[in-house]
Amino acid sequence: MAQVLMPKATAVWLVENTTLTFDQISAFTNLHPLEVQAIADGEVAGGMTGLDPTTNGQLTKDEIKRAEADPAARLKLSPRDVPEPVARSKGPRYTPVAKRQDRPDAIAWLLKVHPELQDSQVAKLVGSTKSTVQSVRDRTHWNMQNVRPRDPVTLGLCSLKDLNDSVDRARRKAAREDAARKKAAARGAAGEGVPEAAAADAVPAATIDPAAADQPDVDDPTRH
Repeated sequence: MAQVLMPKATAVWLVENTTLTFDQISAFTNLHPLEVQAIADGEVAGGMTGLDPTTNGQLTKDEIKRAEADPAARLKLSPRDVPEPVARSKGPRYTPVAKRQDRPDAIAWLLKVHPELQDSQVAKLVGSTKSTVQSVRDRTHWNMQNVRPRDPVTLGLCSLKDLNDSVDRARRKAAREDAARKKAAARGAAGEGVPEAAAADAVPAATIDPAAADQPDVDDPTRH
């Protein structure tokens, strides 16, 4: 059986847009039922953009309706006559001339919808530069009055897989940095208490010798 393209993103879309059971989605995407349930609970693939399997020919709407009507039914992948695209080798992303004018719109969309992405990631996704991303971010781009946020996937500037992968990496990095900050803050709070305690121990309280407490001063005139 042919494999489903981008199974996790497909599962996200099926969870959000159909009444299929977790088992049905699991059987179609080859994901574990508990992972599908975690997607539905928002514990997995949070923020991931779902992939509609009917738009890329993996499923038909009639097939989805058939499975929704019978919880015991299993979705059948539509036959594909078109050969799978060949993955290109690594290298700089080429953006067709006709689509280059759409890049500021895509950058604006990414900055708005996925603020966790770094400028370098945004630039890589749409085939732009960090300076262009910064100009859109601070609204100094020369054509800013005509920029309107648009999804780079629908514009054809990047694939859904690349977008989701970049978002996942950015969120993992942000989580690591947040954990490191909390750990450093905890160490700092613990360290701040030590000098105070040490200072308290280092300065003894003033004491009076009980034996000398009742003794008159040597020069006390009342002694004579």
